[in-house]
Amino acid sequence: MLRTAFLTFLTLLIAIGGGAGSVWYALGAIGGLGALHVGGWTAYPQAGTVDADPYSKARVAREAELPLGRAEGLAFVADRDSTNQPLRRDCTYRIEGHIPAARFWTIYAADAGNRALAPVGDRAPGISAFAVVRASDNSVVVTASPRAAPMNWLAISGQGGMSLVLTLYDTPVASNENIAEIDLPQVLRTECDG
Repeated sequence: MLRTAFLTFLTLLIAIGGGAGSVWYALGAIGGLGALHVGGWTAYPQAGTVDADPYSKARVAREAELPLGRAEGLAFVADRDSTNQPLRRDCTYRIEGHIPAARFWTIYAADAGNRALAPVGDRAPGISAFAVVRASDNSVVVTASPRAAPMNWLAISGQGGMSLVLTLYDTPVASNENIAEIDLPQVLRTECDG
């Protein structure tokens, strides 16, 4: 009798704990269901639509996000550099390449919860289409670093991991069927302090 009760309790504990753990993992994984990978960047194009999968809806509810709808734009997140190493705040990165067509775009450094990092002095941890210096071929080179850099400097503060969030507003990319074929900037690690 005691053995049966113990086995029943153990089975329920494994089932409930395993189920809750797998859901927690699925909601926290950046490459979960509904994810679209373009180079080193990840986006959830369905997140702000009625077609979003249940995990995307739960992730949005848990994080209290207000995702962009298809007509509004699309956010891409990179948490690894071009050599597949996790992004760190004590490193300097060069984000270079072409930004897809959009009425406006921003790129900012974020913590693990995709919240913008604290400002460095009076410098915000982000840069936008209106404040960027472009090359002659209309490409951009942004230096993400804890130390000041010439031209386009994206200021990084704090310690630990980070991600980069590139948001395209009012862009044809969001409604494009071939969205996985677009070109996004590369994230290249140039140096690290540690």
